[in-house]
Amino acid sequence: SIWKKTSLPMFFSITFIFSLLLPITALADDWPQWMGTQRDGVWRESGLIQSFPENGPPFLWKQSVGGGYSGPAVVGEAVFLTDRILTPGTKDAENPFQKSNSNGIERVLCFDATTGSIKWKHQYPVSYTIQYPCGPRATPLYSEGKLYTLGAMGHLLCLNATDGKPLWKHDLMGEFGAPVPIWGFSAHPLLVGNSLITLVGGKDGSSVAMAFHKNTGTVLWKSLSLKSPQSEIGYCPPTLINSHGKSIVIIWHSEAVCAVEPESGKVLWEVPFKLKANLSVPTPRLSGDKLLVSSFYNGSMLLKLRPDGTMPSILWKGQGRGETPKQTDGLHSIMSTPMIDGDHFYGVCSYGELRCLRLVDGVRIWENLTATGSAREPVERWANAFLVRQGDRTILFNEKGDLIIAQLSPTGYQEISRTHLLDPTGVAPGGGVNRKIVWSHPAFARKCVFARNDKELVCVSMAVK
Repeated sequence: SIWKKTSLPMFFSITFIFSLLLPITALADDWPQWMGTQRDGVWRESGLIQSFPENGPPFLWKQSVGGGYSGPAVVGEAVFLTDRILTPGTKDAENPFQKSNSNGIERVLCFDATTGSIKWKHQYPVSYTIQYPCGPRATPLYSEGKLYTLGAMGHLLCLNATDGKPLWKHDLMGEFGAPVPIWGFSAHPLLVGNSLITLVGGKDGSSVAMAFHKNTGTVLWKSLSLKSPQSEIGYCPPTLINSHGKSIVIIWHSEAVCAVEPESGKVLWEVPFKLKANLSVPTPRLSGDKLLVSSFYNGSMLLKLRPDGTMPSILWKGQGRGETPKQTDGLHSIMSTPMIDGDHFYGVCSYGELRCLRLVDGVRIWENLTATGSAREPVERWANAFLVRQGDRTILFNEKGDLIIAQLSPTGYQEISRTHLLDPTGVAPGGGVNRKIVWSHPAFARKCVFARNDKELVCVSMAVK
């Protein structure tokens, strides 16, 4: 072996070289999956502008794309994105609440991160039978030269990230009897060790969560089931957390918040939390031994994890009478993942209210409407902004296509700077008429912001000149 043939001086020289390379690599941050490198919604790069220039930040490139809610993933010189192209002569219903019955193709695209030119694409035919049929929902996941994607109708792919050639694939509906959720398969897959974990079904013999070997696609385990015929798996991604020194995966489906072992899928505990309309969406957030979840209709819940790994206790659960502004007592998040900062957490409520709440009891401290695009009533149902932490400030991207730099603290919302990146092209019912929206989480890497709507992907520099 290399270790037997290499002399000690050469061994220490190699070790020293690697020790030099590692911090250099870490300087250029990637965004290889949902919510970034550590799936925690933190942008760790430095050397970024403190506010936007008068004419806005420079656009480095723009590239045409198709429809989709999925965000980009950025690794080194590559940007990965999924989209959907309708068959010529076909169109989806104008009302997004009407189930589609349309044909087209889903595509996996790879762009050059510097120039925006297309390096490769992989596509496959797909028929949509879901509401909000715009395109794929899940952000691609990159690891060790492989790219994993999940389409809206359950096409799970592993591609060679260099050229886009398929390495393995599964049809979750066709192979495992998974019923398609009403708004499509949306839970961003999670990679833990050799296991690619994704939500699948939970009814008619299928399991809520399954793990596939990252290299071969072989099924490693199946876990959890749903009890009610009306329940669906929901839309929340599997989430890896460290609980008292042990790694566990949180599966939050429409009936319960659950913990499973990542190696085996063994169920460790289940806390019942029956959700209206199966709306488990935002990523659960961990702070010490406390786990926070938030949903549109049911509001938020805070769990206290036990050192022995047994059933957590419920510290508090929202007592709102409904999802409208005057009914919500805390945070009823529909898409945006809350951000915990010390003794407080921040998130966007059901009608676009950016709120600050106490973590200890969920009591609301303040709310502000300017971040989601309007400082006046009436507010829009599902109005949204995504929150990303960068140093001591927060970067927000709202549904109107605005990028915002702000300070969030218990004393209030302080907007520092705002610029417009993209025109909203999607459609969401609201106020009696359809409004235009962009509901795709950007990627933050290479001192740039990578954002998409249903027509283009843009790269915008935030580097200090």
